Amino acid sequence: MSRGAVSERKVRQVTVRVCRLAGSEGLALPSYQSSAAAGMDLVAAVAPDAPIRLAPGVRALVPTGLAIALPEGFEAQVRPRSGLALRAGITVLNSPGTIDADYRGEIRVLLINLGEEAFEVRRGDRIAQLVIQPVVRCRWVPVPELEDSERGEGGFGSTGI
Repeated sequence: MSRGAVSERKVRQVTVRVCRLAGSEGLALPSYQSSAAAGMDLVAAVAPDAPIRLAPGVRALVPTGLAIALPEGFEAQVRPRSGLALRAGITVLNSPGTIDADYRGEIRVLLINLGEEAFEVRRGDRIAQLVIQPVVRCRWVPVPELEDSERGEGGFGSTGI
């Protein structure tokens, strides 16, 4: 396949029920910005006349005006938008934030300003990405010791910087 060609393989899709909450009127539902995007943009559902001001070092919980019902076996991850982080130093503090399949409350995004200037979050601003992922559950098997590996006990920075 040539560079830039569209893949003919099918992308797995899952149906997610979404509920618009008060204050989300007129705002777009999360959407993919390109055909190969993994994340959908979430927008801020702040009042038109009440932007959220983030001074440097300040964090805020920003509403999206949406609640979702994920199918069992899936989660949603709230991740930073790279352009917002690069341009303004705005990122998602608990990244990735996890939305479990049984959560029914409003999706809110915990933003922090790591930049040097104040930043205003206005109504409709794209503030984060939402990625839907399958969940794999773990079953622990206690053992007296672990087999050796190439890395061994090497931790932070042990494989190079």
